[in-house]
Amino acid sequence: MATAAVAGTGFIGPVHVEALRRAGVSVRGILGASPEESRRAADALGLAIAYGSYEDVLRDTAVDSVHLATPNKLHLSMATAALEAGKHVVCEKPLAMTSAETAQLVTLAQRHPQQAAAVNYNIRFYPLIHHARDLVQSGEIGQVYSVRGGYIQDWLLYDTDWNWRLLPEEGGDLRAIGDIGTHWMDLIHFITGLRAEQLVADLGILIPIRKMPRKAVATFKGKEQHAEPVEYDPVKIRTEDWGSVLFRYASGARGAMSVSQATAGRKNRLDFEIAGSKSTLAWNSERPNELWVGHRDRPNEIVMKDPSLMSEGGRAIAGQPGGHAEGFSDTFKQLFRTFYDYIAAGNFNAPRPYPTFEDGHQEAVLCERILASQREGRWVEVQS
Repeated sequence: MATAAVAGTGFIGPVHVEALRRAGVSVRGILGASPEESRRAADALGLAIAYGSYEDVLRDTAVDSVHLATPNKLHLSMATAALEAGKHVVCEKPLAMTSAETAQLVTLAQRHPQQAAAVNYNIRFYPLIHHARDLVQSGEIGQVYSVRGGYIQDWLLYDTDWNWRLLPEEGGDLRAIGDIGTHWMDLIHFITGLRAEQLVADLGILIPIRKMPRKAVATFKGKEQHAEPVEYDPVKIRTEDWGSVLFRYASGARGAMSVSQATAGRKNRLDFEIAGSKSTLAWNSERPNELWVGHRDRPNEIVMKDPSLMSEGGRAIAGQPGGHAEGFSDTFKQLFRTFYDYIAAGNFNAPRPYPTFEDGHQEAVLCERILASQREGRWVEVQS
């Protein structure tokens, strides 16, 4: 089995470490923004090596793969360096800041066909998502007429909530769409195969001035207003808190997505409803072990996550028997297991069963067309 190193010590880096271990992958070390941060993370996670620099990671001949859980602006340079150093790569989404950058990474990955390169669209790896995909692809729900849903959170509800993603130079020109909307768009494409041909967007900055703390505060430690006095600087916000997009797909189907990072009480809810000519599927990430199936001419159903009752695709990534819930951390484990099993099989000409750099590029294209629609106030064409 391959040996991995993780770059990034914020919220998501330790999630990678934990999931890699559960997937049976050895984690050699971790890299933070400074040697001191690397050491704190390595000690907390029980890792042998606290890397002093990214160059140290790439020079480590014991490391086969690199997981990038770093700010978006670093993805292009770090993924490029990893591939050129002969490492496999798993990169957090979005793959890069622009479609020009993601196109560069697609080309580079194609020049290294013996290396695996994935984007961490982990939500694909709930068992019932694979089951839903099999239902759609087999024709069980009929022709897809429409899709709707979105991704909503409350972690940026207050004007005192702050994170590097709020700054376009750090996270890109789209924030809510780029950060969470891409998960929804990727998921719909994975399940249905639908490709957007046209779209129109309406984006909103709900909190135009935010208070940036002069001293760093942890993003996910609490949702309440800060109990202790904190000194702030006012910052004009240039990225959206909320967005809604309508899609016209090549098949004639229609779609509607809404995203928000300022909806009180919604901690982390992705939901979709896929309406077909025979039946409808609905799912949400806050109840991930249930899939609603709607019918016109007979009672509706709730399908529970149970390997003995799901499709082959759903069974393949279900880690526990029926009645045993699987959640967010398990999606990382299953994505990583799929990724490393592909590497171990050694057939790099086989179809890649994980989200690829091509998938990451398609999401970057969609984001830029969404931004163009917002700025121009009209429907726009989508081209890969």
